[in-house]
Amino acid sequence: MSDKSGNPLADPTRRRAQTMLVHGGMERSQHGETSEALFFNSGYVYPTSAGAESRFNGEEPGFIYSRFSNPTVEMFQQRMALLEGAEAARATATGMAAVTTAVMSQVRSGDHIVAARALFGGCRFVVETYMPRWGVESTLVDGRDPENFARAMRPNTKVVFIETPTNPTLDLVDIEAVAKIAHAHGAVLIVDNVFATPIWQKPLALGADLVTYSATKHIDGQGRAMGGIILGNRDLIEADIHTIIRQTGPSISPFNAWVLLKGLETLAVRVRAMTDSAARIADFLASHPKIEALHYPYHPSHPQYELAKRQMSGGSTLVAFTPKGGKEAAFTVADALAIVAISNNLGDAKSIISHPATTTHQRFSQAEQIEMDITPGLLRLSVGLEDADDLLADLAYAFDQL
Repeated sequence: MSDKSGNPLADPTRRRAQTMLVHGGMERSQHGETSEALFFNSGYVYPTSAGAESRFNGEEPGFIYSRFSNPTVEMFQQRMALLEGAEAARATATGMAAVTTAVMSQVRSGDHIVAARALFGGCRFVVETYMPRWGVESTLVDGRDPENFARAMRPNTKVVFIETPTNPTLDLVDIEAVAKIAHAHGAVLIVDNVFATPIWQKPLALGADLVTYSATKHIDGQGRAMGGIILGNRDLIEADIHTIIRQTGPSISPFNAWVLLKGLETLAVRVRAMTDSAARIADFLASHPKIEALHYPYHPSHPQYELAKRQMSGGSTLVAFTPKGGKEAAFTVADALAIVAISNNLGDAKSIISHPATTTHQRFSQAEQIEMDITPGLLRLSVGLEDADDLLADLAYAFDQL
């Protein structure tokens, strides 16, 4: 067997992102399989009772129970950690399980959370409604101005939670500025990075402590499996977060982890192609006479365009827009589309459109929706892998029906 130890690329951390997405975290069994092995088992056998004791008390490495450690899941965690530039990661059954676990792991009764008010409905429920049941108060702020976070901080603030770009209006939060504010008050910054994807934004490099993803979205990217993941430094991940997953069980199925591993192999190719199409669609919508508002971070019309260029390396795959005519016009456009499907998912190979005010954010009052800039006519378009010219023709036809 040849010696590869002198090859600098034998070190996985020295490989470029697209290479890590194919090879990162790979652990072959004794059979030498080319694809990642799928371990369905729930438990593991120990050579001796003393060996079992050593593994349980952490003196000896190895797997114990698939609720919190599994070879297939571990490969997914390692690959994502390499891509994100994180020291460690833990996968969960869904994206919301990742968010809930990340937030709950850092607070106790009597603590305080500061969050941007522009959040996915489920995330805002966790911060605003669920955590107060356990004695953890929260303050929601307009995340577009970092000073709003500074003004909201208290001595007992332990977590600052943001998503950027936001769902569904694609507003931005200055990660680096908010990280400095959080750390000055001894708080942990958690960033939901779903919309930007790990291809276009690196929150940990900008000062975030923890990053969460709904792996159901771009990471799978083909509507097959659900999953989530939390990434960050080893102390945070292997202490409180691992303990919560171990003891409460928001665990990912090994099969889902395997599906997500296969999704990672094509993540960069898919996201870049979808982003190219999204940019073309944003240009088309920006000049359309029947458009009232366009939201796309990498379009010069975006009010935070300079921030987008500074903290993101691409505009990503989501475009939000408002046709003239309110809810009725939005429904007319969505219903006339032949290629773009009406659904509430995103990051899929298939293009998807949704009406946030009546779906993902419908539980909020009209006043709360307006406070988040979710107008009755707003539509969120997740751009897929179809031919961009077909998508443009589909949208052009839909607007002709107004």
